[in-house]
Amino acid sequence: MHISQDDNVELLILGAGWTSTFLIPLLGREGIKYEATTTTGRNDTIRFRFDPNSTDPTPFRTLPYAETVLITFPLHGNGQAANLVRMYESTHKHRPRFVLLGATSIWTAPTWQDETSPYERADPRAVAEDELMTCSDGAVLDLAGLYGASRQPRDWLDRVVKSKSDLKAKGALHVIHGQDVARAIIALHRNFTPGKRWLLCDMHVYDWWDLTQDWAIRTLASAENASEGADATPAKVEKQKQMLAWVGELMLEEGVRALPRDTSSLGRTLDGRGFWRTMGIWPTQGRIR
Repeated sequence: MHISQDDNVELLILGAGWTSTFLIPLLGREGIKYEATTTTGRNDTIRFRFDPNSTDPTPFRTLPYAETVLITFPLHGNGQAANLVRMYESTHKHRPRFVLLGATSIWTAPTWQDETSPYERADPRAVAEDELMTCSDGAVLDLAGLYGASRQPRDWLDRVVKSKSDLKAKGALHVIHGQDVARAIIALHRNFTPGKRWLLCDMHVYDWWDLTQDWAIRTLASAENASEGADATPAKVEKQKQMLAWVGELMLEEGVRALPRDTSSLGRTLDGRGFWRTMGIWPTQGRIR
């Protein structure tokens, strides 16, 4: 339910962007009082912009008291998290729980990793996460690749693979659906774990070669059907044929007998069971296609 910013709320969303399109409807269904901010105040949100270099507390005075403050925008390096926490707490005389959405890119070792594994402590995102958990009752949800609705991994392919060598370098892909991100945020709000950084993914390890082959086959099959293949331009068809050929050639060159490749050959792989086990819930969105 959406309420006046003059009232206390259970959850305050700082930065109602893409994730909030899944989170806000679920908050309504769960009966959780919330408020949200955007930089423009669109869609009946509070107009708020965080300037990490400012010491002016004025923008924070428009924010409601909240049990949990969700920070959806990235924080980097030393000082930003501490500044945000200090500004909110000084204008509200209140110590909420903070949840920061981060990125799983801070785990870089080419092995299996979970939330207890070593991470790149010098990474600017990791520095800010550590600071948040030091200066507040804070927790972090580090998210794998976000997808859902109009944001689909299949559409990333042209951006990340422009050559056969690009495809050769691609190993594992990890993702998390927006609906499961929303469920995870609410679960953490209700079962808070101060000082804990979680790795959030859908508990699948996808092979880029396997996905590329599948997507190419589907696009080419669709192009053969006049009613379904209207968007499959000749250039797109040729690109998918090329992708399909690259996968086959790489399998021969690298001695890969079948797809998907064995997990041990995909490089960095993420074990996301810890969060879901602790919260007593599991991802609901299944495999990407």
